[in-house]
Amino acid sequence: MAGDLNGSIIAFLAAPEGTEQIELTDPWQAVEKAGGTPQLISTSPGEIQGFNHLDKGDTFVVNATVEEVGADDFTGLVLPGGVANPDFLRTVPRAVAFAKEFFDKAKPVAAICHAPWLLVEADAVAGRRLTSFPSLRTDIANAGGDWADEPVVVCSLGPNKLVTSRKPDDLPAFDDALLSAFAG
Repeated sequence: MAGDLNGSIIAFLAAPEGTEQIELTDPWQAVEKAGGTPQLISTSPGEIQGFNHLDKGDTFVVNATVEEVGADDFTGLVLPGGVANPDFLRTVPRAVAFAKEFFDKAKPVAAICHAPWLLVEADAVAGRRLTSFPSLRTDIANAGGDWADEPVVVCSLGPNKLVTSRKPDDLPAFDDALLSAFAG
């Protein structure tokens, strides 16, 4: 894996329910192995419920809510997927604003699967090349993004990097790319 994240604090934004568990835990472990400190951010305190596709998985303790933190508190942002996770987050104005802050502050963002839905809502895809779960292709195109069917896409439009990936099968490439972006 690429990237040394010693001293880096990485935000993982997830809804109370509906996060695809492997898309949370795999990058989380990659950040830890690279020396970074992952922090789970959600819309409410307590725990979130992970999912293995449609089946309930494990629960995870929330470190802070979107009301308590901002992009300045972190080196970068990871947005795990799952259909329900970004669909819920994009209806919460503070969650959308939190994600947009990373672009405004030129900090790297990594999003997998359905997570780019939140980026569409945050008006952060126009002019960018990215990938996602295939069902988001039209939404990304309608928001001005250039969708690609590739395991991972790194877009350096402007001063920050956006790392996107399609699905859990692409996690090894996604993890390597996000570590490089966060270490850079």
